Amino acid sequence: MVVEVSLGPDLFTATTAAVYSAAADPAPKSPIWDAAGTWFRVYGIGILVTIIIAAVVRFILVRIIRRVTKGTIRRANQARPGAFRGTEQTAELSAVLMNQRRVQRAEAMGQLLRGVTTATIVVVTALLLLTQLNVDIAPLLASAGVLGVALGFGAQTMVKDFLTGIFLVAEDQLGVGDVVDLGPAIGTVEEVGLRTTRLRDKSGVVWYVRNGEIVRVGNRSQGWTMAVVDVAVNYNQDLDRIRRLVEKVGVEMDNDPAYDGVLFGTPSYAGVESVQGNSVHIRITAKAAPDQQTEAGRAIREKLKAAFDKAGIDLPALSSVPITPLPPTAPPSPMAPKV
Repeated sequence: MVVEVSLGPDLFTATTAAVYSAAADPAPKSPIWDAAGTWFRVYGIGILVTIIIAAVVRFILVRIIRRVTKGTIRRANQARPGAFRGTEQTAELSAVLMNQRRVQRAEAMGQLLRGVTTATIVVVTALLLLTQLNVDIAPLLASAGVLGVALGFGAQTMVKDFLTGIFLVAEDQLGVGDVVDLGPAIGTVEEVGLRTTRLRDKSGVVWYVRNGEIVRVGNRSQGWTMAVVDVAVNYNQDLDRIRRLVEKVGVEMDNDPAYDGVLFGTPSYAGVESVQGNSVHIRITAKAAPDQQTEAGRAIREKLKAAFDKAGIDLPALSSVPITPLPPTAPPSPMAPKV
């Protein structure tokens, strides 16, 4: 048996429209993705652009600071220590050497400016991002003002550390590479931060000193130092001959380029320092490079010893004290009671 089914024109049209509609419309989207896309179009693009601009600005400013720092260091390094050898006057020598301190000062200022730049950009960027998110920052700024007043009483030490660190560098009291005495620690400055200064002493120990706790700075790397050498000679030696010999050694050392980085002047005969028994102590002084007075003193002693040996000048012998032997003790008596 055959059954014939006829579809009316309305039913056929409705069926065809449903098929085409199902093929044209994809699966319904998730509301989460719709919300994410809307948020990105409204806020995300602006936030991304702000972060990129902040990163670019920081990169440019840090690069400018580094280029200025390197330029200052390069200009300061054009004058070598050997040029100081011809400067005998203390005022002129100090002026030349303080010009060399631009290297340490530039490095310290570079570190400080990079830290301040980064902190400023981060704070400004955070405020801009909050504004783009429609967050009213006026109450936040007001709260920050109240919080700042509270911190002014509760965090005085931190504010003191910041201000002291800025003035330490601005006034050139210390710089990176200086050998300084800060009271609790003595060593070479490795880093000058907004809050702390990092030192490394001669034994390799790293010290972190809060800037606010620094009440005095003894800088051993500014200008020049004085090397003092005391040498003892026999009492019967001719002091005029020794003076001429010391002056000759001083001129030879001053003309030797091996001591350009150690000596800033000719070692000179200062005079008789003391007279003790059979010896006379003479003093030799010389201007030395910062923190090089020990090396300069060793070099002067070595040269003087060789010159004295060549000239036949004997140094005083150590005085000896005769030792009297103790009398022998008698053996114990056999009748003595035993303990």
